[in-house]
Amino acid sequence: MKAFTAAAVQLAPLPGPLTAETVKGNLAKAAEWVERCVDATGAELVVLPESVTTGFTPGVPAADLWDLVSAVPGPVVEPLQETARRLGVHVVVGTYERGAERGVVHNAAVLLDRSGEAAGVYRKTHPFCTETVSRGGWVTPGEEVSVVETDLGRIGMIICFDGDYPELSRITAVRGAEVIVRPSALLRSADIWELTTRARAYDNHVYVVGANATGADPAGVLYFGNSMIVTPVAEVVARAATHECWVSARLDPATAMASLTPGSSVPQVFDHLADRNLELIRRYAEDLQRPAATGFPHPAPAGEIVD
Repeated sequence: MKAFTAAAVQLAPLPGPLTAETVKGNLAKAAEWVERCVDATGAELVVLPESVTTGFTPGVPAADLWDLVSAVPGPVVEPLQETARRLGVHVVVGTYERGAERGVVHNAAVLLDRSGEAAGVYRKTHPFCTETVSRGGWVTPGEEVSVVETDLGRIGMIICFDGDYPELSRITAVRGAEVIVRPSALLRSADIWELTTRARAYDNHVYVVGANATGADPAGVLYFGNSMIVTPVAEVVARAATHECWVSARLDPATAMASLTPGSSVPQVFDHLADRNLELIRRYAEDLQRPAATGFPHPAPAGEIVD
């Protein structure tokens, strides 16, 4: 990994019902904000929120959403491909993606490289309960981990609720990710957002760039922003408020693990990846694959709760 500037841009979807025109408008808006951000910060990696092309809660059935988006690469990311190519930067786009059959929709993160090519596509493997098609939502889960080799370093991708599952980020880090990007439209609380983003960075000693949505989606759901960039020792080095904006920070491998805590004279002497008890992991590997549930009673998911 080389030293470079990364940025998280948080945007509000255009108001009103989701139509083909609002998808085009959201794409144009996102491209404009990427250009403004790069011009102001010199960022070489820009991360946009989850479902930035539509807003998280689409307010239409999965079959209609399928009609409004496209496969990747395709029209649903083409304006941002042109922007990445013209600016010579990497852009991570959160978008719904058209699957193989009408009604099959994936929640995807697309990593565009400096040439504008889709260097990697990650499909959310842990959709939130109200989002997943098996529970009345609109998203079909993905099945693959994604780590992309770039000239900046190795970039892994997760999406929003994925960040609640430490196993996914651990696999991503073990596969070589030095930076994990987390496009999000998270609502549960700013505390949970910060806790999980910082924990995944610290668990795996990776940088995490989390871009969270703000404003209202087509269903009128409001988002709180608070996009952040976190170091491999869990220091938040950039944090947004609630309005549309960007935050940026310099990611430097030479200083990422220099001290035990930020600014301390005590060196960082442990490594969560290298120091794993692999024998223990092998011994209990079946337990990690065993179905389980909390032992505490809790209500069924309410339709108005989203992530």
